[in-house]
Amino acid sequence: MILGYKGHSQFVRTYALLFGASVTAFIVRIPKLKELGWPMQINLLIASTILAIVFWEILRGINHWLNKKLPFENNISKRIIVQLLLGALVGLTIRFTIYKFGEPALPLKLDSLFLAATWALYVFIPVGINLGFFTVHFIGRWKDSIVRAERLEKEKSQVQFDNLKNQLNPHFLFNALTSLNSLIFENQGLASQFLQHLSKVYRYVLQNKDKNFVALQTELDFIQNYVFLLETRFEQAIKINFDIMHETRERAIVPVTLQILLENAIKHNIVDKDKPLQIDILTIGDYLVVSNNLQQKKRVETSNKMGLENLKSLYRFLIEKPVLIEVSETRFAVKVPLI
Repeated sequence: MILGYKGHSQFVRTYALLFGASVTAFIVRIPKLKELGWPMQINLLIASTILAIVFWEILRGINHWLNKKLPFENNISKRIIVQLLLGALVGLTIRFTIYKFGEPALPLKLDSLFLAATWALYVFIPVGINLGFFTVHFIGRWKDSIVRAERLEKEKSQVQFDNLKNQLNPHFLFNALTSLNSLIFENQGLASQFLQHLSKVYRYVLQNKDKNFVALQTELDFIQNYVFLLETRFEQAIKINFDIMHETRERAIVPVTLQILLENAIKHNIVDKDKPLQIDILTIGDYLVVSNNLQQKKRVETSNKMGLENLKSLYRFLIEKPVLIEVSETRFAVKVPLI
């Protein structure tokens, strides 16, 4: 099987580590086995390296097999105990094989303390390797849980915003129809224009409800219809100004962003011909800015503040750049990053 770059790199690191461990063990053994001479010592180094690779591959195979037969998710305690016991059994089996067939071939007698230490070592080595497998597994699960949580949060924000796009504010619709009803009797020509702009607003929402982004120019064309409805309804009580740099018009924005921000400004501020609400829509650098003079209502009816919050969440997850809010004593501004 041909390994990919990542798999090949991991393979090289693992076997380099095993060889390093064998060399370290060889150096530690030199004082004990110096009577053997260098040719025999080199043979022992080669044998211990091969043994380390076999040891590793057996333990890795057991780990892979248990991942299928006894995954951590089924019974974590049982999995850990079984894997540690199997590892110890493998270690003791290998040590017994060396004791039975390898040590008798050595032309010297090993002291009992050295032998006891090697028996213990062949139990602790698989414990250490298996703890490494456990660590890799749980770190992987932890990373997966973070990615999954971020994905779920993003999906939640997307669903919330989709719901927001799919249903324009019922109060806006109620007020629009009320205004239309009055216009039908007072000015049928204006009523016809009002109805045309209202239909364009809803058509835009329906056409772009499945899109994450639209060109800023497309959003600006749409918002002119919404502004017409607002100016027809509030007359001199609202003033909306645009100052959009030409080079930013092809940048992208989340659909219905401007409608939500205008709705938010109207919902939370007094709109009166004696105290007109002045809303400025402009671009500054990489941001679209919607600001208004601050004349807050003492009581805001039916406000759950979710429109602006959903917008902030969606931008944070779609482009990882925040929607900024700036508040002074006289003005409230929302800065939306352009894409």
